[in-house]
Amino acid sequence: MNFPITPYKIKKGFLYWKHFGTKEFLIRLADRMEPEEVPYGPWYEKHKASEKELERQRSHPIEGGPKFSVLVPAYHTPKKYLCEMIDSVLAQTYPDLELIIADAGASEGEDNVKAMTEEYAASDSRVRYIPLPENAGIAANTNAAAAQARGSFLAFLDHDDLIAPDALYEAAIRITSEGADMIYTDEDKIRSDGKSHFQPHLKPEFNIDLLRSNNYITHFLIVKKSLAEEAGLFDASMSGAQDYDFIFRCAEKAERIVRIPRILYHWRTHEASTADNPMSKQYAYEAGRRAIEGNLRRCGVQGTVEPLPDFGFYRVRYPADTSAMISVIIPNKDEAEALRKCVDSVLQTGYENLEIIIVENNSTSREIFDLYGELKEHPKIRLVRWKGKGFNYSAINNYGAKFARGEYLLFLNNDVYGTLGTEWLTEMLGVVQRTDVAAVGARLYYPDMKIQSAGIVIGIGGVAGSVFTDLKKGHSGYMHKAALMQDLSAVTAACMMTKKELFIQAGGFEEKLAVAFNDVDLCLRLGEMGFRIVYDPYAELIHDESRTRGAEDTKEKTRRFQNEIEYMRTEYETLLKEGDPCYNPNLSLKKWNYSLKA
Repeated sequence: MNFPITPYKIKKGFLYWKHFGTKEFLIRLADRMEPEEVPYGPWYEKHKASEKELERQRSHPIEGGPKFSVLVPAYHTPKKYLCEMIDSVLAQTYPDLELIIADAGASEGEDNVKAMTEEYAASDSRVRYIPLPENAGIAANTNAAAAQARGSFLAFLDHDDLIAPDALYEAAIRITSEGADMIYTDEDKIRSDGKSHFQPHLKPEFNIDLLRSNNYITHFLIVKKSLAEEAGLFDASMSGAQDYDFIFRCAEKAERIVRIPRILYHWRTHEASTADNPMSKQYAYEAGRRAIEGNLRRCGVQGTVEPLPDFGFYRVRYPADTSAMISVIIPNKDEAEALRKCVDSVLQTGYENLEIIIVENNSTSREIFDLYGELKEHPKIRLVRWKGKGFNYSAINNYGAKFARGEYLLFLNNDVYGTLGTEWLTEMLGVVQRTDVAAVGARLYYPDMKIQSAGIVIGIGGVAGSVFTDLKKGHSGYMHKAALMQDLSAVTAACMMTKKELFIQAGGFEEKLAVAFNDVDLCLRLGEMGFRIVYDPYAELIHDESRTRGAEDTKEKTRRFQNEIEYMRTEYETLLKEGDPCYNPNLSLKKWNYSLKA
C-alpha cells in the first residue's frame, strides 16, 4: 500500500512514537506496512455494484419500502467535499429519501454550505437546508436535523463522507424482508481525491463484546426513527463519542439488528479528519469509555472499563466471584513433564476454591505413574482412570466431568501451561460468570510466542479453524481483533471454561467427534441455546499443541478425521453455507488472518 511521506505524516508518526514508545511503535508501523495479500483497490472495483446492477435496482422499486431521512450536520464544509457528499446521496438507486443538511456555520456568517445546498434544492426537492442558530456540537446539530425528519428511518452521514449508490436500496431490502430496525454496513476509507479507497472494515453481525471493545459499527448507521427517539437520540454530554453512545442505546432496545456485508460507506480522510488523525480527538476516547460504562450499567452488568494504548479501543474487566468452585479437567496419557507444567500453572494462579481432575488414559511410562503418586498427595488434585481404548477427547472429558464438584468446568489440555501471568483463571471466570455467556476461551501461543489460536471461525479450512495462527505476540492483527474481547461462534477447548449446568444441558462433548471439532460442536450447541461464546485475549497461555495426540499420519486416523469432517458438514450444513455470523463473507476461508476473499 502506498503511504506518501509528507510533513504531516512525519509529525503524526512522531506523536505516535511518543505515545507508544519505540518497541510498540515499530510493531504498529510494521502492521501498517504489511503488504495486502489481495490488493483492496482492484477488489473494491470488482465487488462494488455494477452499472448494470444499479440500473436493475432503479427499474425495480421496492414495494412498501421506507422513506429515509439522511441527516448531515455540516460546519464550514469545503465545497468539493460538500458537493461530492450531496451527489452520493442523490445518486441513490432507492429514490424515497430526503437529505437534511443542518448547517452549524450559518450563525457565523458562513454561506458556502447555504449557497451550495440551496442550489441543489432548487433542482431536487429532496434536499433540505436547515440553518442552525449556533454551533452546539455534532450531537445537538444532528438532533436538530432529526427533529425535521419526515422519514420513518434515519440515516447518519458525515458532511465530508460518501455513500455508495446502492446503500439505501440494500437497507430497504433488509427493512422490508427482515424487519430490521437498526442497520449497519461495511465501510472503507477514501482519500481526499474521492477515488482512492483503502482500509476496508469488514464487520461481523451484531457482537456486543466487540462493541464494548471498540465502536466497530460506526458507519453506515441507519435506525428506525421511532427507535432512535425511544433511545433518546444523541447525548451532547458524550461529545466525541456521541455516535458510540447512541449505538449502544439503540442496540439495547432494537428488535432486529442487521448487518449488510457490503462496502456502502466511504469515510474520507484528510489531515483534519479523525479518520486519518485519531490523535486529534483525545477527549473522544474518554467519552467512549463512559459510553461503554453506560451500556454496562443499563444492562445490569458489572465491569470496569479501561482504555487500551490504541486510540478508541477498550478493555472491560468483569469481576469474578472467587467463592465459586472451578473443576479443572485435564486428560493425560504419559507426558509427565508436560503434565507437571500444566498442573503447576493452575496451582500458581493462587485460586483457592478449585479441584484438578486428571483423567488418566492408558499411560505406560514409569515417569507418569511416579508423578501421579506425587500429585495424589495434593489436596486439590484427584486422579480418575478412563478405561476406554485409544484417544477419544470427547469421551475422556465427559468422563472427567462426571466427577466434577465445581459450578464451572475448565477443560485444559495437558500441553497447555502459563508463563504469561497468573490472572488468566480469574479473568476467564469473570467473563463466564456473566448470565449471557456459556463459554470463554483463551488466547494461546506456541512455545515460540506466535499465536496458536485466537478463537475459531466456522468455515475456515473447510469446517472450522483457528484464526491469527502464527501471528507474532504483540501484533494485534486485522482491526486489532487478535487482541480484543469479542463474541465468536467457537473457541478451542484446549483452554475453555464453561458453566457445568449448561455443559450438562448441552449433552457434553459429542463422542462421535473423537479428536477434531468436538469443541466447535459444543460451542455451536451452546450458542443455539441462546448463550454467547467469548474469546478473551487477556487470558494468555502457551499451548505445545498435539504433543499427546500425535500426528494425523495413519490410514485409520485419516479415515477418522474424514468421518468427523462429514459429521460437521452434515450437522451444520446451513451454517457452513450461510457463513459464520461472527465473521464476514468478504473475508477468506482459506487464510487465517482476515485476508480478503479473492
